[in-house]
Amino acid sequence: MDFAKKVVALWVMTSLFGFSFCAVHKVGDSAGWTLIGNVDYNKWSSSNNFHVGDTIVFEYNNQFHNVKQVTHQDFQSCNATSAIAVYTTGSDSIALKTPGHYYFLCGFPGHCEAGQKLDIMVAPASLNPSSSPRSSAGSSSHNSPHPDDQIQRNSASSLQTLSFKLWLVLVSIATFVIGLAF
Repeated sequence: MDFAKKVVALWVMTSLFGFSFCAVHKVGDSAGWTLIGNVDYNKWSSSNNFHVGDTIVFEYNNQFHNVKQVTHQDFQSCNATSAIAVYTTGSDSIALKTPGHYYFLCGFPGHCEAGQKLDIMVAPASLNPSSSPRSSAGSSSHNSPHPDDQIQRNSASSLQTLSFKLWLVLVSIATFVIGLAF
């Protein structure tokens, strides 16, 4: 019986650890994956920090768009013909499993050329996602930050801090449960 309690307590702790440090990023925020509204995906990417274990979510109308993961060369030339992966559901969740650049574009004719493409840099997993330096994605020239972007970053930072504090409370509870199991 004690062994079963220890296994459950260990499972709870590992579940909490995995849950706490993974972020979900909706590509384009409220606009989603679209050409409407002139979303600047370079700006969106540069205002977010991506880490191994995070998930990016593409939400779009699948009658007019899709998502294709491509190589750097195909990204630069907007070539969607030899994609690494193709997503077409209209609500695609993609787990970021390894560090490095990820390149995505819309494969509908003319969409990539019109700016519907995304380059993100994924950093190794971290205890504090906001602590790693962010390399610029896509173009090296970015507009100066908009005040709303700073508010959004501050909100994300506050949410990360709250998430971390919640994680500490849950670890304390799990430690107490483990103590009861002994």
